[in-house]
This record gives sequence, structure tokens and C-alpha cells, in this order.
Amino acid sequence: MAARSARRSGPAGWTRTGIGVLILAVMLFPLYWMVNASFQTNAPIALPSPHWLPIGGTLSGYHDALREQGGHFATSVVVALGTTVLALLIATPASYAISILRARGAQAVILFLLVAQLIPGIVMANALYRIFLPLHLLNSVGGLILADSTLAVPFAVLILRAFMVAIPRELIEAARIDGAGSIRVLLSVVLPVSRNAVITSALFAFLFAWGDFLFASTLNLGATDSTPISVGLYSFIGAGTKEDEDFVEGHMLPNAHELAARLRNHASAVDVSLVEFEGKNHGTALPDCISQGIRTLLPSPPAASSH
Repeated sequence: MAARSARRSGPAGWTRTGIGVLILAVMLFPLYWMVNASFQTNAPIALPSPHWLPIGGTLSGYHDALREQGGHFATSVVVALGTTVLALLIATPASYAISILRARGAQAVILFLLVAQLIPGIVMANALYRIFLPLHLLNSVGGLILADSTLAVPFAVLILRAFMVAIPRELIEAARIDGAGSIRVLLSVVLPVSRNAVITSALFAFLFAWGDFLFASTLNLGATDSTPISVGLYSFIGAGTKEDEDFVEGHMLPNAHELAARLRNHASAVDVSLVEFEGKNHGTALPDCISQGIRTLLPSPPAASSH
């Protein structure tokens, strides 16, 4: 054992460890850069040589994000938790009935759930919109919870059913011999044994609802009190700020002289091209509206100064 440990800690072992650390650093670099950029303003981030460390950073970005997206964040938490609870309340007894009670039509239900996973999300969003419109569920947190549950429930049923099928039948039979009914067996035997599958289903349901953008943008027609963070960030990231304008203007002013000179050169080149065209076509001039329009779009060359 000591010799094996020595071989593992030799040069080959250090090489493998170094390669693993390097791969891990490459994979985690986007996360680090996101955290680093969150403490900086727009100007340092856009520099050709960005700051690798948030030296002299600021928390103004977090302050602005919480001020503008705090309500959307709370909405996403409510929608995700509501979807998780609803999905477990539906998927747990359904999985129990399919796997343990072996209800009639169980195989058809499983096939239906598998086919439901193949339906494109935009098709479901359009169908839910037509259903929610007369029910006044648009622009509401409850509507988003129901919509996200359409994805979370089938997935949770498939996960829980696959785990409950593997539960030994002896446990179920022993509980029934002791006089436990179906509900007691579910609560006292099946659920404690299936807690890992329940936690996995809950996590996936929460993530489905938290990252949903399609249902949130389709079933929400601009109501700020029911807009989740996914849609709120979409509008927040693309919004121009005063800092962005100052940053762009500061980079444009030093190049304004060069830009004006290039436009004047292009204007002179267009004039020469028009004269050459008329000469090559035996005096056939372009229509006045076209030639005048081209000259109008470009700035006229500066007038010669008289001394």
C-alpha cells in the first residue's frame, strides 16, 4: 500500500493532478469572469486590456440589479416553489398508482407521458394561451405555475415511477399485513424509501420553472407583478444606460476628425465616378434625381479658402 501511494504521488501523479486542475480552471473561468465583471463598470470591461482582478470595484451594479429586478426575482421564487409543490403533489400519487398499485392503463399513461416530452414548447405555449385567455389566467403567477407544471409533472412521474418500481414488494406486503391501507403505505413506506427520487424530482421541477423563458414571455403580456427574472433580465441586459452613452461618446470624439476626412474623400470619389460614367456612356448622364440624391447623402467638400 505504501509503495502504491508513493507511485501515485510521483511525477505521473502530479502531472495528472496538474492537468485536472488546469481543466477545472478553464471550465470555471467563465464563472470567475462573470463575478469579476459584476464588480466593474462598463468602461473597464470594454478596454482592450481588461482588469483580471476587480481592483477598485463597485457594488453599484448589484444595487441597480436589485432595485430593478428585485420584484422579478421574488416572482421567480414564488413560481418555482409553486411549480415544485404542485408537481410533487401530482406526480407522487400518480407514480405510486402506476408502479405499486398497478392501476389499469398504466402503460398507456407512461406512453402518453413520453410522447408529451416530444411536443415542442412553442406548441404547448400557444395552446395554453388559448386555454388561459377565457379563464383569465394570463398575466398571473398562478398561470405560470400551471404552465411550468406541464413540463415538470411528466418528468417527475417518470423519475419517481422508475424508483418506486425497484422497491421490494416484501415491504409493501408487510405493511399491508400490519393493516396499513394504500395511503398509509404511501406515506409511511414508499415516500421514506423514495426520498432521493423525490428530492431529484423537486430539483428538476424547480430548475424548469426558474429558467423558463418561453411560457413566461408568451403568457405574460407585460404585467410587471407577474414577470419572472428570466424575462426581466432579458429587458435589463439590453437596456441602454447613461454610462453606456458616455462611454461611446468618449471613444467617438477623438476619431471625429478622421471620420469627417473619410466622408469628404468618399464624396470626391463619388463625383469622379459620376463624371466617368457620363463619359463612358457618350454623354449619357444619370437622371438628375439619382445623381442629386447621391451627392445630397454625402457631405460636400470644404470650400477653398481665398487669400
